[in-house]
Amino acid sequence: MGGSTDLKHRVLSLMRAKPGHRFSLREIRKGFGKASRDAVADALNELVHERTVIRLHKNHYTLAKAASLVSGVVQGHPDGFGFVVPDQKGLEDIYLSRREMRRVMHGDRVLVRPEKKRHGDSQGHVVEVLERGQRRLVGVVQTDGDRTVVVPMDPRVAPAIPLKAPGPPQPGQVAAVEMTRYGGGYTPAEARLEQVLGAPDDPEVQARAVIFRYGWPEDFSDEALREAGSHAGAGVPASLGGRRDLRGLTTFTVDGETARDFDDAVGMERTAGGGYALYVSIADVAHYVPRDSALDVEARERGTSVYFPDRALPMLPPALSTGICSLKPGVDRLTRTALLEIDRRGAVERVEIFRSVIRSAARLTYTEVGRMLVDRDAAAIAKHPELMDSLRAMEELTRLLMDRRRARGSLDFELPETEIVLGDDNMPIDIRRAQRTIAHRMIEEFMIAANEAVAGHLRKRKFPCVYRVHEGPDEDTLDAIGPFLSTLGYRLHRSEEKVSSRELQRVLEACRGKPEERVLNRMLLRSMKQAFYDRENVGHFGLASDAYLHFTSPIRRYPDLMVHRLLDQAMAGPKLDSGTREDLDAYLREAADHASRRERLAMEAEREIVDLKKAQFMTDKIGQEHTGVITDLTNFGFFVELDRWFVEGLVSLRSLEDDYYRYYDTAHLIKGQNHGRSFRMGDPVTVRVVRVKLFQGEIDFELARP
Repeated sequence: MGGSTDLKHRVLSLMRAKPGHRFSLREIRKGFGKASRDAVADALNELVHERTVIRLHKNHYTLAKAASLVSGVVQGHPDGFGFVVPDQKGLEDIYLSRREMRRVMHGDRVLVRPEKKRHGDSQGHVVEVLERGQRRLVGVVQTDGDRTVVVPMDPRVAPAIPLKAPGPPQPGQVAAVEMTRYGGGYTPAEARLEQVLGAPDDPEVQARAVIFRYGWPEDFSDEALREAGSHAGAGVPASLGGRRDLRGLTTFTVDGETARDFDDAVGMERTAGGGYALYVSIADVAHYVPRDSALDVEARERGTSVYFPDRALPMLPPALSTGICSLKPGVDRLTRTALLEIDRRGAVERVEIFRSVIRSAARLTYTEVGRMLVDRDAAAIAKHPELMDSLRAMEELTRLLMDRRRARGSLDFELPETEIVLGDDNMPIDIRRAQRTIAHRMIEEFMIAANEAVAGHLRKRKFPCVYRVHEGPDEDTLDAIGPFLSTLGYRLHRSEEKVSSRELQRVLEACRGKPEERVLNRMLLRSMKQAFYDRENVGHFGLASDAYLHFTSPIRRYPDLMVHRLLDQAMAGPKLDSGTREDLDAYLREAADHASRRERLAMEAEREIVDLKKAQFMTDKIGQEHTGVITDLTNFGFFVELDRWFVEGLVSLRSLEDDYYRYYDTAHLIKGQNHGRSFRMGDPVTVRVVRVKLFQGEIDFELARP
């Protein structure tokens, strides 16, 4: 650990002597010698990470429990009130009145003091804003009397914010603004105009609005571009410097049609015993991006690439991401290879990880491989006849690996992803469910196997690492979904209030091909916690894996690049001394937290763009009727996914005028109080498109027929 256990106990003892006191770092350090100053800071960072101590503004600290304070993130509501979702697990949400919400905004991280109960909820008083969640906003300009205001895209943020602008933009235009003042008890918030983006129905405006709001950098510094440019056109050196030459091995990439970078390639050989030698070769990004270089600093800040339907915001400049690091066919590339020797039953017998050089033979797409292996398409095979032996062996191995993963309890959700088809003007012309073939499965299985192999390799050496971890669902979640599963004839067998991944997989297999499959897959997936990066290995529940990490995508994910560097350190030896290990532990812990936060932001931005594209697609379909399936229930209505397009919209309870309807959360049921009509997840319905909120990415339906 970064600070010794004894030192943490001494810091806690000092703080417990004055419960509720706001300690400065200088006050805490006074009780220790000069030699311990850095160690005290490390110990405090660990205590903050453990949620035992709360870091306040201006580098002050206080005990969370002693102060009777709760830290958490504000979740605003369009009606003006809000809640604080506590950082500490197991605590209930804390209600914030409209008066309290005047001082905070949706997304702020705050300290609250729970004061009393209100309608069963804890009501809180905001003691301090720890971190502002809204610094840059995008909204539509409107006039309010003699004032110009901006109405945020996200209605949870605020109904309207006064806008300071030398020449106010025209009402109806989309504007990017920066907060200059946050609201207080008596003063309203205020924002400054940064730029006018344009009309809300322009797809380019939509994309730029999301990029601005999430603060995602589009450009690289001159120094980073210079470093990247110095590698452009570089070839493989004549002396391989200990790298293994795999250019004689048949290796190729398999990606989607619109893939922009290629960081993994696969190759296969049969072994003498009838097994398989699987080669997973990954772009050696670490060779071109030294730690703490300008390239590295910017990649670490981004944390990940972001992918929109019409563009990518890469983690690394194009000279690397789509240039020298991309495993394009017919050119030599520096790589890291995980060689897995696997027997005829799919068990990994031996793992070897080494630096290498490859030359990819082909850039295949999932569609092409599907045609070759599933459809046996003669034209597709004729393009790459030399790859068929490898592909057939890979298909065999894929099915073996899939069976073994399922047997150990790895969860396999059958929920399609959205495929957005754009026209020449970047307007969506179709929204459909992406098809998954054996080609998708193949690459997924091989990447999982390689990631586990590297995790096991570093774990065996007891070398510090950044793991990809996933915790199982908590007790409350299981209690909530149990009754609904029972109504469909399914039951979760739990041991000591927990459920195994194998048990969840049993339910997924049992509903395969049945009418309720889509609903059950969605419900069980929502019951899962989000995977994240962590220095500590707690395993991966969803994959039923004891040790898992990300090694296979260093072009687009920073944790993968970190793992490549850690492999170098582990292989170089000698063992780390205690001081070096502590420094590395502290760095990895902080970097893992940052990468997890950036990943969540990227996912939110990508999801928001998809919702905007779906709304844009539906704007000319108002008044049309379509069949669909109820996919989710809430206390304000239910969501319906259309059969024809992969689009979801809301049927508000207010639109159901034949009765007064209530939502029963434990039964997952919406039911009329007078006539008994009910709605459940999975019910087929016919709806009419009545409204599209273009810039909110929201679609409203009404029931078309009783």
